[in-house]
Amino acid sequence: SEAAELLGLMHYMESLRLITVVELVAPTSDENVTVTETEFQQVPVRLYLPRRAAGGLRRAMLYFHGGGWCLGDAGMHGYDYMARRISNEINAVVVSVNYRLAPPHRFPAQFEDVYLVTKFFLQSELLAQYGVDPARVCVAGDSAGGNLAAAVAQQLSEDPEVKTKLKAQILIYPALQALDLNLPSYRDNADKPILSRSLMVRFWSEYFTSDPALREAMDSNSHVPAESSHLFQFVNWSRWLPAEMRKAHAYGGPAPGGAELARRFPGFLDPRASPLVASEARLRHVPPAYILTCEHDVLRDDGVMYAGRLRAAGVPVTHHHAEDAFHGAVTFLVWPFKLAVGHRLFDACLDWLREHL
Repeated sequence: SEAAELLGLMHYMESLRLITVVELVAPTSDENVTVTETEFQQVPVRLYLPRRAAGGLRRAMLYFHGGGWCLGDAGMHGYDYMARRISNEINAVVVSVNYRLAPPHRFPAQFEDVYLVTKFFLQSELLAQYGVDPARVCVAGDSAGGNLAAAVAQQLSEDPEVKTKLKAQILIYPALQALDLNLPSYRDNADKPILSRSLMVRFWSEYFTSDPALREAMDSNSHVPAESSHLFQFVNWSRWLPAEMRKAHAYGGPAPGGAELARRFPGFLDPRASPLVASEARLRHVPPAYILTCEHDVLRDDGVMYAGRLRAAGVPVTHHHAEDAFHGAVTFLVWPFKLAVGHRLFDACLDWLREHL
């Protein structure tokens, strides 16, 4: 991808997106689940409807795929497998959303798409059409999708137009803040496979702009202006991380940056992009959360800190930390990328859904 970009053949993310294309599977129904592609509010979605007799109202999940807001598709083999199993095993309607990607679409386009779909689906008429219990609807996502799920849960809790409240949020190794990109997890896992620090910095910067100035500032962890330093209290890992995850790392905090980048690209300071910086007053009203974090993941500390902040705000949290897992593990479910750790983590999430949704 870097070579193709340097040679001017294609944008870095466009070449990475070829991975998505290789992984796509058709929306094929089977004996357990009817799978179709449609649009909700002009946003493409892949819809999974269980075929078994309802026996009452069903659960529902709105799922947002990962891929750094730049890659991914609801039709990728791993996501299709997950949605089928969730739909069949817990008798749930699953709406897997294909939101717009960067580039060419920047923040808040991705958030706006998933929010629009969620708000549309939560209308009483649509829930009745699909036989969904209004009291048993959740949002879920992995990585960048976990970011979007957390942001949607926060916004919905304050939206006076939404009468149906979410039952839960499932955040799978979520990216939750773009203020401090030198957390212990970023240091410990800077060069680990699947998601290195440099790739995560690239994803974050591309979410807002292709201007290399923001990427360079993020890489040096000096992109937040001094006048926004009050937000660091929400991402202060010396407070929000347990001692075993702080290890021998010393907290210094990010270096203050100039005001120009934040003025031009204010999105990275916005709670819709960085849900971890939301106020405690806002967090008090979000639904119970299931948060999965993996030890070998630059995003580990984002999820751990969010679990701590939610608990401090009085929100019930189930935090599952996998010591032997890495970023992306949950999608390693089908051949040729099938791993036992992926199935173990996915099964644990399914078990939680059975009990709490």
